[in-house]
Amino acid sequence: MNYSYKTSGTCSKEIRFSLEDGRLHNVSFLGGCNGNLQGIGKLVEGQLASEVVNRLEGISCAGRPTSCPDQLAQAIRQALANEKSTL
Repeated sequence: MNYSYKTSGTCSKEIRFSLEDGRLHNVSFLGGCNGNLQGIGKLVEGQLASEVVNRLEGISCAGRPTSCPDQLAQAIRQALANEKSTL
């Protein structure tokens, strides 16, 4: 299933990704530090969504309480909750 998440408190404005059998695919960020965010997308490709949440949740950036990786974790957490509620 495809997801889109509007970020809050980061340079990126939106995160798009898909979940298939609990694994992440096609992660992309709109806005933000293009090279770094492409790297994150490549690193998490095919990884278990729950593991990505565990690794990225709570990362801060430039004194802010969140970051693009943290926002990705929040987006995944929301998507996983959505998938559980539709079963």
